[in-house]
Amino acid sequence: MKNSIIIGIAGGSASGKTSISRQVYEFFKGSHTTCIIKQDDYYKDQSHLSFEERVKTNYDHPFAFDNDLLVEQLKQLKEGKSISKPTYDYTQHTRSDVVETITPRDVYILEGLFVLYDEKIRDLCDILVFVDTDADIRFIRRLKRDIEERGRSIDSVCNQYLETVRPMHEQFVEPSKKYAHIIIPEGGNNTVAVDLLITKISSVIDTKE
Repeated sequence: MKNSIIIGIAGGSASGKTSISRQVYEFFKGSHTTCIIKQDDYYKDQSHLSFEERVKTNYDHPFAFDNDLLVEQLKQLKEGKSISKPTYDYTQHTRSDVVETITPRDVYILEGLFVLYDEKIRDLCDILVFVDTDADIRFIRRLKRDIEERGRSIDSVCNQYLETVRPMHEQFVEPSKKYAHIIIPEGGNNTVAVDLLITKISSVIDTKE
């Protein structure tokens, strides 16, 4: 659908990007075809490396992502074409064998750490959002999520946070906030900000139709 729009939602790890993406998705799914695309699924394929080598990868650096593929596929979606989107296996630290077919939609919600960092991605988005949540809240959420959902140990989560997550956030993610059209403090719990975002998205959709 050539009149489709892309909403880019960035922010630190466990800032609430997914929560906001789901709220936007739930609001529009009844009136417009909508899809959430996770930048995490575009981590580079590491199947050629041993598991031990994969664990050492800095997953919080922009170079860990295959942004060329992401940009190419976003352009295809904008042109009304279907794509075969990769998926990522967090337990094996590499790209999964599962490929997801995404058909043309009205609204695409792109969420990820570096959605605002890459100029080529920013240029394809109609609205840019940064989710701004305090570091201690993000760490607690990440610790809980990675242990419960991704099979990580407490030590591995803490070490990764101190060695890569925090310094990479300060070097790459936080500075990208300046590119946001909308900044949402406290993530998905900020219902007023989410409502304003939905109103803005609705107005952009109206201009496309």
